[in-house]
Amino acid sequence: MEGLFHEDLAALSDLDEQSLLESLSQRFKQDRIYTYIGDILVAINPFKYLPLYVKEVSERYKYHEKSKLPPHIFAVADRAYQSMMGRLATGPRNQCIVISGESGAGKTESTKLLLRQIMELCRANSQLEQQILQVNPLLEAFGNAQTVMNDNSSRFGKYIQLRFHNSSVKGAKINEYLLEKSRVVHQDEGERNFHIFYCMLAGISPEDKDMYGLLDPTQYRYLNGRYGSEDIVRKWGEKYSEVCNAMDMVGFQEQEKVDMMTILAGILSLGNIMFEPTETDVLRVTGKSMGWLKATAGQFGVQEEELLRSLTCTLSVTRGEAIRRLHNQQQAEDARDSIAKVAYGRVFGWIVSKVNELLAPNVDFDVELNEIGILDIFGFENFAVNRFEQLCINLANEQLQYFFNHHIFLMEQNEYKEEGIEWETISFKDNKPILDLILTKPIGILSLLDEQSAFPQASDRDFVDKLNSKFKSSPHYEVVRSHSPLFTVVHYAGKVQYNGGGFLEMNRDTIPASIRDLFINSVTPLLSVLFAGLNVSADDNFNSTRKQSVGAQFKHSLAVLMEKMFVANPHFVRCIKPNGNKLPDQVDNKRVMDQLRYNGLLETIRIRRDGFSWRPSFKEFAQRCVCVLLHLIKCNLCGLWVFFSCLSILNTTAIHGWKCGSSRLFFKYWHQEELSRLLERLGKAALVIQKNYLSLRYRRKYLSLLLEVSRQRQAQREREEELEEENKMLYQQYCVCVSGPVSPPVPLPRRKKPQPRPRSIMPTAAHLAPVPRPRNKQFEATPFDNLEVHSELAELMGQGEERARERSKKRRDNIRWFRETQARKVVRNGAFPCWFHGMITRRQAEDLMTDKPVGCFLIRVGQSREGYTLTYKGANRCRHYMIEMQSNGKYVILGEDKAHPSLPDLVQHHSRVGIKPFNELLTTSCGQTCDHNTDYEDLKGLDHLAVVDCRSTVSGEEEGELSPDQVHLEFQQLFLPPGQNPALEAQRPPVLRRISDRRHRAEAEGGPERDRKSRPFPRLYPSIRLAMREIQQIQQSPAVSHSTPKPSWRRTGRS
Repeated sequence: MEGLFHEDLAALSDLDEQSLLESLSQRFKQDRIYTYIGDILVAINPFKYLPLYVKEVSERYKYHEKSKLPPHIFAVADRAYQSMMGRLATGPRNQCIVISGESGAGKTESTKLLLRQIMELCRANSQLEQQILQVNPLLEAFGNAQTVMNDNSSRFGKYIQLRFHNSSVKGAKINEYLLEKSRVVHQDEGERNFHIFYCMLAGISPEDKDMYGLLDPTQYRYLNGRYGSEDIVRKWGEKYSEVCNAMDMVGFQEQEKVDMMTILAGILSLGNIMFEPTETDVLRVTGKSMGWLKATAGQFGVQEEELLRSLTCTLSVTRGEAIRRLHNQQQAEDARDSIAKVAYGRVFGWIVSKVNELLAPNVDFDVELNEIGILDIFGFENFAVNRFEQLCINLANEQLQYFFNHHIFLMEQNEYKEEGIEWETISFKDNKPILDLILTKPIGILSLLDEQSAFPQASDRDFVDKLNSKFKSSPHYEVVRSHSPLFTVVHYAGKVQYNGGGFLEMNRDTIPASIRDLFINSVTPLLSVLFAGLNVSADDNFNSTRKQSVGAQFKHSLAVLMEKMFVANPHFVRCIKPNGNKLPDQVDNKRVMDQLRYNGLLETIRIRRDGFSWRPSFKEFAQRCVCVLLHLIKCNLCGLWVFFSCLSILNTTAIHGWKCGSSRLFFKYWHQEELSRLLERLGKAALVIQKNYLSLRYRRKYLSLLLEVSRQRQAQREREEELEEENKMLYQQYCVCVSGPVSPPVPLPRRKKPQPRPRSIMPTAAHLAPVPRPRNKQFEATPFDNLEVHSELAELMGQGEERARERSKKRRDNIRWFRETQARKVVRNGAFPCWFHGMITRRQAEDLMTDKPVGCFLIRVGQSREGYTLTYKGANRCRHYMIEMQSNGKYVILGEDKAHPSLPDLVQHHSRVGIKPFNELLTTSCGQTCDHNTDYEDLKGLDHLAVVDCRSTVSGEEEGELSPDQVHLEFQQLFLPPGQNPALEAQRPPVLRRISDRRHRAEAEGGPERDRKSRPFPRLYPSIRLAMREIQQIQQSPAVSHSTPKPSWRRTGRS
C-alpha cells in the first residue's frame, strides 16, 4: 500500500480508484482531513472539532514552504495571498479560491477559515479586518438553514471580493446569488426556516419580545409549530448575541436593527393570518386571526384596513377605470405568502448592500487594488422533491464543474497541442452539453421557462410538456410518465428528478402594485426604503421598466461571476462528505467514491502528475526571474534575447523536468515553489548587499561630517585665541597710555553647552513623580549641537512651530468633540469613573503606572485623534490599546471582535475576558491622585455636567458664586448641556428651574435606566402591544386554551 499515507496524491505510482479511496479513508481515520492533488486541496468534513485551527497552527502556515508542512486549508490562503502579492514565481495578479462540493461537505466552514487566515496574513493597524470577519456570521444567520442534508446549509451563494493595496486589506464586497425565499413560507419534513427566526426568538429578552410583538415560537405557522430542545435553544441564544455583535461591529445603526427585527416579527405574524369566506363571497379574516392582522399592521407600520385590502383583492386600472377583483381563499393565502417572501428577500438584500457600503474601500479611484475572491456557493442537491431552486442550485454547480474542467483539462491540454509538447490526451467527463441543455437560447430549459412565464394562462403542466417534446431525444434529459409535472435532468453528479409545480410562479416572482404602494407609505423607514427602490437592486420586477424573470437574473449573475473568475488565477478546494448521517469517524465508501468520480479527481490526479500546471510565457518568466543572471539585467528582453535568457536562467538552477514550447515554458506544480525559494534567497542576499553598501556609504558620510565639525571647531578656537591675543595687546596699550596699574585680563565666559529637550513637559506639581531621563539616545547631546543655525535649520524650526500649532488645534478640536458627544456618555452618577483620566500624554500615563500592580489600567482621551486609549500595566511594560468609535457609536478595542455600547461596558467586559493577544484582564483601576478634584484641567467642570444647574435648589447658596480657579470656571461654562446659558437660567421661573433640575439629576443618576429609555422603539409600538394583548386574550379563552401549551424554554431568553 504505497500511497497509504501520501500527503500528495499526485505522487501515487499505482493510480486507480481503489488506491485513491483507501488512501483518503486511511488519512481520514487518523484525522488527516486534508490531502493535496498537486496544487489542489481535497478536504473531507470530519463532523467534529479538530485542533487544527488554533493560533499556533495559523502562525506556522504564514509564509511557509509547502513541502515542510502537512496539507491544510491555511496553506491555500497563504498561497493565494503570496500569489496576489507577486511573491511567488508569478507576478502580482488577482486570485480566486473556488470551494466546491455537495451540500454538507464543509464549504461554509472552509470559507470562514480561509477568510480568517487571510486577515491574519494582512493584519494591519485597522479594525477593518475584524469587520470583514464579522460578515460571515451575519450572513450565515440570515441566509443559512437546516436541511435534511446539512444542519447549516447555505441557501444562497456568495462571492467575497477582498480588495488589497500593497499588503493590507482596504475593503470588501459581497455578491449574493439566488436566496431561497420560498423557505420563509414552506419547509419540507425535517427542515427548518432560516436561522435568524429561531435565534431571535431564543436570544432576545422578555422586554424586547414585548416590544417587537413576539410570542411562543410554537404558535407561528411559518415555523411549522416546531422549535427545539433546551440545549438547541441555548445555542440559538448564543448565536443571536453573535449576530447582534456582528451588526454592531460592521456599523449598523441601532434604529436600523430595531426596524429590521420588527419586520422579521411582522413576517412571522403575517403567516398566522387565516381567511374565511362570507355569505357574499367576500373574504374576511377569521376571528382568531384578527389579532395577528393588527399585530402585522403595527409591525409593518401600515394601516390595518389597507393591509387587509391588499390581501383580499387586486386593484387594476384599465382605460382610466379602477377595477377591483376579489381574491378567493387560495389567492389570498398566495398573496400573504408572496408578501412574506418578498419582504424577507428585500431585508436580506438590504443587509448585503449595507455591508458593501460600510466595507467599501476608502481609497482614491486612481489607486489600483489587487483582489482575492472566495466563492462559497450552495452545493449540489438532490432531495425527495426538487423544485425551481434546486434546478438553479445544480445549474450553478454545473458551471463550477465546467470552470474546473476548462482550467484543469481543456485549456491545459490545448496548450500542449499548440506548443508542440508531446502529450497523451487524458479524457474527462465534459459537462458542456448539460449547460447547453439548460442555458442555450432559444430552446434551453430556462429560455422555454421564460417563454411560458410570459403567458398568463400557461400552466406548469404545459411547461413540462414542452420540455418533453423538445428534449426527449437528448441523452441528458429523461421524460417522466406521471400525472404530476415531473422531468429528469442527468447532471454531472447524477440524475435529479424535478417537480415542475410552481416553476412558472417562482420564475415570475411578481407582487401586486397595491402591496408595493402600501409598504412605500409605511411609517417604518427601513420598510419604506426597501419598497421604494432606493436601496434594492434594479432587477426587481416592479422597480424596472423591463421585467426580468428570476431565471434570467440568475443566468446573468452566473455569467458575470464566471467572467470574474476566468480573468483571475484560481485555487481549488474540493470538499468531500464522508457519510450521509452527519456523524464523525464514519466513511461511506460508496458515497465517497461517487463524489470522487463525478468530481473527476482520478483524472485530476493523472493530469497533475504528468502535466504542467504552470505555463508562463518566455517574457513573463524572464521578467520575473532575470535577477538569477545578473549580467542579463541590462539586456533588452525581446526576441531571441528572451528565449536565451530563459534557457540561461533554467540552466543556472537545479530544476529538472521542465519543457520548452514555441512561446511558453512548461513546469510541474512543484517547480513554482522551487523557483520561489531561489528568488527568496536572492532577495535576502540583495538585502544583505544593500545593508552593507548603505552602511559603508553613510558611515563615510558621517565620518566626513565629523571631520568637518572638527575642522570648524578648530577654526573657531583659533579665532577665539586670536581675538583674545588682540584684546590683550589692546588692553596693554591702553594701560601704557593712561599709565595706570596693569591688571590681568578678565577671561571671557565660556559658551554653555545646550541641553536636549525632553519629550514632554510635565506640569510642576509636588505630587508628580520626577521625569525620567530620555530612553532614546537621539535626545542626548551630539557634536552637531554647537553648529551655527543656518537658513535651512531656521526653516525646519518654522515647520516645527507650525506642527506645534496644528497639534494644539487638534487638541482643542478633540476637547470639543469630547465635550459635545462623549461627556454625557462617560459621566455616571454625576462623576467620572476613577479609571478615566481625560486628555493626558502617553508619558504621563506611564508615569502614573510606575508603582501600580500588574493589571492596573486607565483610559485617556486621544490627543491626535477622536477616540480613546487604554493604558495597561503589564508584567514587563505598559501597553497602550487604541479604542475606536464605530460609525454607529459603539466602542471597540482595536483588534478585538466585540463592540460595546459604552466605555463602562467595555471595562466590565474586559475585566472578565482578556484583551488579545496577551489575554490581559483589567483588574485594578488607576484612580486620580487627588480625592476631591480631577488631576487635569481638561476634566474640570465636566463631572458637574448633569448637575451644574442644581445650585438653585440648594438653600443658602448664592447664584453666581464663582470658583477662584478661572480655568475651572471657563470649562464649567463651556460644558453646560446644549441650549443652556447661566445668564438666562437666573431669569427662568422657579418652577421651570426645579423641573430642569430634576431632569438633569435624573440624567446624571439614571445610568442603565437612562440608556434603556433612550433606546429606539418600533414606530407603532402601542399598536403592537394592544394587538399582542388581544391575541393572548383569545388564546386564554376556554375555547382555545387547550391548544396553546406553555413552553418550557422561556427562561432561556437573553438580552
